[in-house]
Amino acid sequence: MSGNKKHIDISIIIATYNRAHLITESLATIQNQTYRNWECLIIDDGSSDGTAVVVDEFINEDSRFSYHKRKEKYKKGLPGCRNQGLDLAQGAHVIFFDDDDIVHPENLQYCIDLKKEKHCSFIRYDKKPFKDSKEIKFKSIKDSHVTQFGIGDLNDMVTGKIPFASCCVMWDRRCFAKERFNEDLMYAEEWECYSRILSQGFKGITTDAVLYFNRKHANSNTGHFQNKDPEKIKSKIKASELIIENLASKNLFSSALKNYFIRLGFQLNSKRIIEKALRYSEAGLLERMKYKFGYFAYPVLRPLFILKGKLLIH
Repeated sequence: MSGNKKHIDISIIIATYNRAHLITESLATIQNQTYRNWECLIIDDGSSDGTAVVVDEFINEDSRFSYHKRKEKYKKGLPGCRNQGLDLAQGAHVIFFDDDDIVHPENLQYCIDLKKEKHCSFIRYDKKPFKDSKEIKFKSIKDSHVTQFGIGDLNDMVTGKIPFASCCVMWDRRCFAKERFNEDLMYAEEWECYSRILSQGFKGITTDAVLYFNRKHANSNTGHFQNKDPEKIKSKIKASELIIENLASKNLFSSALKNYFIRLGFQLNSKRIIEKALRYSEAGLLERMKYKFGYFAYPVLRPLFILKGKLLIH
């Protein structure tokens, strides 16, 4: 079935790399969306496993799907592929899906209806992890709880209290009018990019409706980070520094965020994050000295903190 070429409502952007064995399930859940006016831009980062052949089967059946190899002007990696997708997108709204996940059949319909009802710039929804797609149960979303999200809630986004996963937000395309993903980041790129967008004051809606299901496996970006992949850790540190700098330049770097990033600096063993958080919060000399001592003493004290925590639990 052909999409409406004169006015496309939603541009779905999928970056893919060697996922021929998984992408079929993902594309099928997009094709089965109850809302029909969309295009799906599949940006291939150089697959060598027959991904293009699998995608061709969908394109031949449904012209709303299109396949594009990543161009050389975009850096290899997820951010570059998504940026190419943004530059190709024709829809009034954009949404990013991954090439190995499952989408609730009412995802697009729910988001577009809620956006039009609330006249907002974005909709953020919840996701649920899975290992086998057979275990997924699509539940009713009629009684979902909905709340407003504005710049006053930015701290909750940055700290993860209200998580903004890359594939769990439908955006007005105008939110990306001046913004793109940082192609030097190989992890946490959506955290850094979305914080830039939200710091501009766009107003949206957050809902507890579970509209997305993310596949858990060791070969995912999150899996690599949790396994302490050096490149992913380095990227998280760089993303943290960029967020601190951006928020500080807009007078949005609060005391709560300072404390959050100091804790993150200890967790990632990054003196740079700690120093940057202290500098941009205009911390006093005594506070800087305290954390400087704590950073060097942390490797010795950490086992004691863990033991103390266990004792308190029991």
